[in-house]
Amino acid sequence: MDDNLVSDATRRLGDEVEIGPIGFGCWRFTGSSDADNAVLINAALDLGMNLIDTADVYGLDWGGTGFGSSEEALGRVLATDRPLRDRMVLATKGGIIPGVPYDSSGSYLISACEASLRRLGVDYVDLYQVHRPDMFTHPEEVAVAFASLRDRGLVSMFGVSNYTPAQTMALSAYVEEPLVSTQPEFSCASLAPMRDGTFDLCMEEGLTPLAWSPLAGGRLATGQGVRDELLTVLDELAGREGVSRAAIAVAFVLSHPADAVALVGTQNVQRLTDLAAAARVRLSRTDVYRVIVASDGVPLP
Repeated sequence: MDDNLVSDATRRLGDEVEIGPIGFGCWRFTGSSDADNAVLINAALDLGMNLIDTADVYGLDWGGTGFGSSEEALGRVLATDRPLRDRMVLATKGGIIPGVPYDSSGSYLISACEASLRRLGVDYVDLYQVHRPDMFTHPEEVAVAFASLRDRGLVSMFGVSNYTPAQTMALSAYVEEPLVSTQPEFSCASLAPMRDGTFDLCMEEGLTPLAWSPLAGGRLATGQGVRDELLTVLDELAGREGVSRAAIAVAFVLSHPADAVALVGTQNVQRLTDLAAAARVRLSRTDVYRVIVASDGVPLP
């Protein structure tokens, strides 16, 4: 087989902060009990998933009680086990307001970040990202808000989420400190970042891509709504590697040279352990191109 493309190496945010190749996303972090949530966070950290990613809007779906509830749930876990905060790289996002829907004005981003810190019960977050671009706010205004949050010690690093490469570069032209991350949707069922310039920009500028929905919202695990050809290839590779289909899907995300972090959001400790096996998978160049062809449904040129 060709050389293995799956990278299990730690990734970097900025110059100094190291994060695991798989992170834990809190989109669905709204269920069961605080005790169960604590078990889940501890399991993720024990598995090397030290990037814990949330957002103020998380909680409006997946059984949540409303805006901010996922941050509040994580805050209750941190309140009962203070040393957990030191084990994680904590990231959150702001800028989505249901009904607006996007606001990246400087005053709003500052107030949104302050509200996130209160819900999380922390003094600062390591990474703050604009959740979705507000096309009616000038990037210089966003940059000024970032500088204010950094100067006050509320945020260490900044990034963007769901931005186009051009929108990212426009903001980069104004920020005082370089952006460290961008958060696109990426999976073997959603290949756009490889083709729209997002990953190229990451490699050019040193941004770390944080891939949301690496299992296509769970569809790659269940098989629902996924091309049969893609499932066949994933299942064949899973059988060869002795892991689940979902682990192969995550391994595909870890194969790109932009060194993406796969953000997984399962609420089950056993499945979390299963997904961690992705870092031990071996995928060749032939394997990943087979996945791409099966996902596209047409041969590559």
